[in-house]
Amino acid sequence: MNQPVFLQDHHLTGGAPSAALTPWRLTRFSAMALPLAGAGLPIAVYLPPIFARDFGLSLTTIGLIFLLGRLWDAINDPIIGALSDRTRTRFGRRRPWIAISGVIFAIATVFLFFPPASVSPAYLAVTLFVFYIGWTGVQIPFLAWSGEVSGQYHQRTRIATYQTVITAIALLTVLILPAIADQLRPGDGRLQMSLMGGLILATILPGLILTLTAFPEDQPIEAPERFDLRDTLSAIFDNALLLRVLASDFAVSLAQAIRSSLIVFFVTFYMGRPDWAAGLFLFQFVFGVLAGPIWLRIGLKLGKHRTAVAGELVQVAVNLGLLLVTPDTFGLLLALTLLQGLAQGSGNLMLRAIVADVADKQKLETGEERTGLYYSVFSLSGKAAGAFAVGITLPLLAWLGFDPKAANSPVALGYLHLIFALGPAFAHAVSAALIHGFPLDERAHTEIRSRLSERFTAPAPAE
Repeated sequence: MNQPVFLQDHHLTGGAPSAALTPWRLTRFSAMALPLAGAGLPIAVYLPPIFARDFGLSLTTIGLIFLLGRLWDAINDPIIGALSDRTRTRFGRRRPWIAISGVIFAIATVFLFFPPASVSPAYLAVTLFVFYIGWTGVQIPFLAWSGEVSGQYHQRTRIATYQTVITAIALLTVLILPAIADQLRPGDGRLQMSLMGGLILATILPGLILTLTAFPEDQPIEAPERFDLRDTLSAIFDNALLLRVLASDFAVSLAQAIRSSLIVFFVTFYMGRPDWAAGLFLFQFVFGVLAGPIWLRIGLKLGKHRTAVAGELVQVAVNLGLLLVTPDTFGLLLALTLLQGLAQGSGNLMLRAIVADVADKQKLETGEERTGLYYSVFSLSGKAAGAFAVGITLPLLAWLGFDPKAANSPVALGYLHLIFALGPAFAHAVSAALIHGFPLDERAHTEIRSRLSERFTAPAPAE
């Protein structure tokens, strides 16, 4: 008697069963998000000024090295995503990348965060480039695997939520560590780096063990495709749904980056409260830890794209509320920051979960596995938004007369206020408009999963 036998690639047939997606197993699987997120903020915020102030490297040299490092990281993302899609080992596709790159990530962390007394530009450049290889080599396969653990529409939202919460905890911890260092030894950049690097090293080995053992990852039995650059680019730019998700995520990330790049200036110069310049950012992230479970519950009721729209509209309202803030209404700013924290990441969370659904549709239509590639360009959209925000917002403020090194006129401070409020509000509104009415909802995705199961089902040998 012939019986259907599903292929070994469980994500084609629904991934891990729902019963297996317990809170503990999802926490285990998401553990790798802690060192990954813990590395992001120091690279973007703390390391450049520390290498300038404590190691004597010129700002020009540091800026060039970190710019080239970011470009190198941008090149790595899609390459690693596409290659991990094509990897076939008895341990799976994503696991070998995460394990090997995790070792590189840890070694590079030691050299980057615990440097010798004298650091040359060549030392910083090589260390940073290797660090990006290890970091990206873990991050992209990890994100791709998160979309393959389950093929069920709402379970993917749960998985993304656990990763979002752990990421928020990591960012909150990284924000606290430099403050602790300043209390112990004010202005000691080496101590700040040691604490931040220590967090990464203390969490990377447990993170690797917990993530790699949380769920099985069986490899597909179909032969891997050859890497072809033209086909890879076509898989990205010919997929209208993917481009729509990427554009929406770019707008979300742009809004967040505008706020992050201006919050210190706004609190220091417009509000006249330099003592809260770092504290307000920390205050937002404290409540950001609570945001994931809130938006998960909403997502289970409304679906991913509707929840993303709802979250973005809340962000629009909060940022428009900033127009009412004056230097005498600091309490209103605190209240809006609290709401900002509770809405934090709602759009990113849902859009990340949608990427795997888009990859399922692509596989049904073409038979090609593109999950890793799609998550790599999703990651790239966020990085591009951060660079775009800094590259446009700060020069615009300078052109409008704002100068952080001098006394500013009421007009210049007014422009700072308007950009801080309206820039993110507009970007969040664009994100909501882009994802509104997204056709790949729960019903459509269930149909796709059913057809994938039928397509990738083979009869068992006759007994």
